[in-house]
Amino acid sequence: MGPLTSNRGRTARIPTGFTLIELLVVLVVVGIAASLVAANIGNDDRRDIQREAKRLAGALEHAAAVAQWSSETLGVSAEGRAYRFWRRDASDRWTAYAGDEVLAARALPEDLTVTPTSYAGTPVPADAILPFRASGRNEPYAVTMTSPSGSVLISADPLNRVSFAPFDTVQNSAN
Repeated sequence: MGPLTSNRGRTARIPTGFTLIELLVVLVVVGIAASLVAANIGNDDRRDIQREAKRLAGALEHAAAVAQWSSETLGVSAEGRAYRFWRRDASDRWTAYAGDEVLAARALPEDLTVTPTSYAGTPVPADAILPFRASGRNEPYAVTMTSPSGSVLISADPLNRVSFAPFDTVQNSAN
């Protein structure tokens, strides 16, 4: 047999191409995908600082729990664009903590900085190591994370509950 033919000897048409509806659906899907990609690619300082503050808050709570579980004193230091967790050894010296991904040293994105703010209600020097006791009875402390778009205060209470809030919100509530 040759080309498709109908009963009357005419050649049947095989549809080719796309309908207008199919093209519009594809364009809408591509447009939505492109807008999502553009929204996620853009550099948003506020989103970066919130993400990093949440990550640090989780690591701080984890460190307090690990100190209790392991019955040893751990600590955290924050300098400039990085923070690190420490372990106090038998000779009362601080050594870098190893063996836990959550408590690994962390370098922050380019425009973010972090500094210790207070421990037990008093200001602390920038190079301070804030301790987490094995007993779980820790003093309240605060750490400030700063970016060009603002600051976030990360603080913990004596029960090791860590929270964070934009620094201007904290300042306004204190007034």
